[in-house]
Amino acid sequence: MTYPIINPIAIDLGFIQIYWYGVMYLIAFLVAYLLANYRVKQKQLNNWNTQQIEDLIFYGAIGVVSGGRLGYMLFYNFLNFLSDPMLIFAIQDGGMSFHGGFLGVLLAMVLFNRKYNKTFFTTMDFVAPLVPLGLGFGRIGNFINSELWGQITTSQFGMYIEQESVSRYPSQLVEAFLEGLILFVILWVFSNKLRPSMSISALFLIFYGLFRFIIEFIRLPDVQLGYLAFGWFTMGQLLSLPMIVVGISLLRKAYTKKEIM
Repeated sequence: MTYPIINPIAIDLGFIQIYWYGVMYLIAFLVAYLLANYRVKQKQLNNWNTQQIEDLIFYGAIGVVSGGRLGYMLFYNFLNFLSDPMLIFAIQDGGMSFHGGFLGVLLAMVLFNRKYNKTFFTTMDFVAPLVPLGLGFGRIGNFINSELWGQITTSQFGMYIEQESVSRYPSQLVEAFLEGLILFVILWVFSNKLRPSMSISALFLIFYGLFRFIIEFIRLPDVQLGYLAFGWFTMGQLLSLPMIVVGISLLRKAYTKKEIM
């Protein structure tokens, strides 16, 4: 396969340019909103209404964008951030971190829960199945931008990049498939039935962390960081390990307490 060069600008109005990456974020939030409304009607959840869902998506969007950008600067570009803190606003140069966005969403959900007097895991168990497809759209945005490529390979699963005259693993598409589609199916099917509180959130942590840890073996590390240890251990793996550990702990606790959500 040859990488199809795609213009990262979806719409150019002259005075403003709309990028595919931004479009993917908008699609992600729209899909999450539609899924949330569908789930409320499907399961007849009387403790959720339209206003709450709209606020949930708004709070989540703020958490994703602000946390994702700050997380990237802290986790992947810390020295440059220290030398010039204003780089955090240079979003035109790219740079978003899932793990930073994840922490941003956690904080946003705390604020959301205070407003609507909901418990943390009531909200997070509801949110977890809404997230993966959005992650998948984000990775498609990375693919369009021709960023976050995998390692050079001679495998038939590689994609030839004419600008570099090499074949690389399309790690963005692998992430879109595993962290997006497959994770969505796992969580959506699992949450179709009544489950113990925390269990859906726990499953999200376990499988996202596991998928990301595995994908990092074929994905190139950020050039400013490189490998952290052993010639293969990356920052993505370092940040994903706690997710797996916490997820397993929460899942065990959920099925010990068996408090049905």
